[in-house]
Amino acid sequence: MSSTGQSPWILGISASHNGAACLLRGNEIICSVQEERLTRSKRDRIDGARASLAVNYCLEAAGIGISDLDLIAVCTQEHADDPRHNWHLNPQLNLAKTNVPLLQLSHHIGHAASALALSGEVNAAVLVVDGAGSPYEDLSQAEQSVFRNPPGYESISMYIADNGNLTPVEKQGTGGNEWLDLSRPGMPRFSTLGGMYSAAAAQIFGDPLEAGKVMGLAPLGLPTIAVSDFFTLRDGILVFHDLVPDRFDQTERWPAQRQAYANLASSVQRALESALLQLCVRLQTHTNCSALCYAGGVALNGIANELIARQAGFSRMYIPAAAEDSGTAIGAAFYGLWQLTGFQTRDRLEHDGIGRTYCTKHVNAAIKKAPFIKVHEQYEVDVHDAIVRRLELRQLGGWFEGGSELGPRALGHRSIIADPRHASAKADLNGRVKRREDFRPFAPAILAERAEQWFDCGPDTSNPFMLRIWQFLEGCGEQVPAVVHHDGSGRAQTVSADISPSFHALLHKFEARTGVPILLNTSFNGRGEPIVETPEDALWCMLENGLDFLFLEGRLVTPSHALSDLLGLVPKLLATTFHSTQTIANGVWHSGKIDCDVNTPWGQTRHRLNSAIWPLIEAIDGHRTGHEIHDLINLHRCESDPIETIRVLAFLRRKRVIGFNDITA
Repeated sequence: MSSTGQSPWILGISASHNGAACLLRGNEIICSVQEERLTRSKRDRIDGARASLAVNYCLEAAGIGISDLDLIAVCTQEHADDPRHNWHLNPQLNLAKTNVPLLQLSHHIGHAASALALSGEVNAAVLVVDGAGSPYEDLSQAEQSVFRNPPGYESISMYIADNGNLTPVEKQGTGGNEWLDLSRPGMPRFSTLGGMYSAAAAQIFGDPLEAGKVMGLAPLGLPTIAVSDFFTLRDGILVFHDLVPDRFDQTERWPAQRQAYANLASSVQRALESALLQLCVRLQTHTNCSALCYAGGVALNGIANELIARQAGFSRMYIPAAAEDSGTAIGAAFYGLWQLTGFQTRDRLEHDGIGRTYCTKHVNAAIKKAPFIKVHEQYEVDVHDAIVRRLELRQLGGWFEGGSELGPRALGHRSIIADPRHASAKADLNGRVKRREDFRPFAPAILAERAEQWFDCGPDTSNPFMLRIWQFLEGCGEQVPAVVHHDGSGRAQTVSADISPSFHALLHKFEARTGVPILLNTSFNGRGEPIVETPEDALWCMLENGLDFLFLEGRLVTPSHALSDLLGLVPKLLATTFHSTQTIANGVWHSGKIDCDVNTPWGQTRHRLNSAIWPLIEAIDGHRTGHEIHDLINLHRCESDPIETIRVLAFLRRKRVIGFNDITA
């Protein structure tokens, strides 16, 4: 308990490549958010020595300040003594003045605590698997004592939870190697399961963080590479090999080498499944627990998760929605709470809308400021029926309601929805909205009470976080081609009336009119940007990505003009300062970077921009329209296509570098 006898305020922070913050009041999650949702920079970091927008967001939602906290618990991924993570230099926390206690915990403890705390379990086996966690030197003595292959970074951790006490059973790591070696052309070498999958992502798509694409591509190929070429087991330790990286020395990316890369994706998926199943069976045998709590970036692999659920020997399995690094903010907060109060049980968390909510006043203000939109007031009484009719006309819409999801999946709070009965919906979304590879699948959101009638669910029919992938039953997949993957599967989301009443009501209305209890559900964002957080984000995302409508906290909103009309607006600079860094070599200017400081509702942040867009920024004077700016910067290049100008203006708006004056009003 706090010094006042009230439930303590605990702030948890994930300091990693996917930074996040979480605020607890006792056992209750007040709110949690990823840094990227606020900065609008995908996978944005939180470093201990810098201020964080996510921290301000959480504190403001509760109406408290730093000095009101009873504890700050932080979970770091890199070395805890890295100068970037010197929390005592953080001007936002101001620890020297506020005297709020600071607790630091290692990365896998953060993951493990998040899975255990939200599972509702008291006694369970806990598994954490990712690319790389904390270094050996930062681990507790108990964890070091079970580390099988030091030195290096943790990558696999097994715990047994007994009344909330997490006791390490076994840990494996990088063995002194890089978890992912990017030092040479071609496929990177790897020394962890997460690294293995990231290496395939790097080779196929040019980005080690695109593991989700590899999972989506896997059903298009065949597992032609032997598991033993990736790794072998020696006395229970995974020993990784260079045979597969040595086979892929080319630098071509997808869609080049289509069949070879599809086979690589299928092979690495099979290797991952083989390793995880062996780990889980050993963990179950060692602990004899009936429940498994599982977290870490690898826990987002829904194909492997389904295999574990059916074959590992556990009767119950819980994976938190934010299984990746953002979830360690929740884990840090609960771990800190347990240090103050002792272990406290709580109900199993079955929903992921744990961001702050936006009141009618905020929504109305956002609508008033957004250009080119129309609000359909006549549908406020039965907006669900109006949306179903639009979906039947093959329209694509945004769905914005309640608090945002913390994890990477859109679960009916920040979603794009469509009628799954037409394959064209998948093509339209991948093509004109998401602008991504055509093989990428979309999720079927289904009424929870209908799941067994459409999917081979196994004994557990609950899948609220899209973390398991099920096969459609015979004859069912043909009815919803937009959400069926190449192997006849779907990354389903079960939607129940008690957890998501409005989204459930929409599905129920759609079923009543079409006989299908499923909607296509994907994340509410455009290419390369985070999922929307605010009503303003949602309105602009609708305009910039060609959506036909938006459900915005009970209101139906549609565009009134095309995106090209963005050039009819007058952009104005909102950034407070610009800092330019240019490189000169042999007396010639080379491309550089521009840092700019911008104000957000949660404080100031800094963005790094490519200097190639500087001529456009210089042309913004608060009077010229987008058309005039386009003509000015292309005067000597004779380029008439304004698409690139529209794209850059939209990008700068998302970053809050610019705003717009509407001259059409």
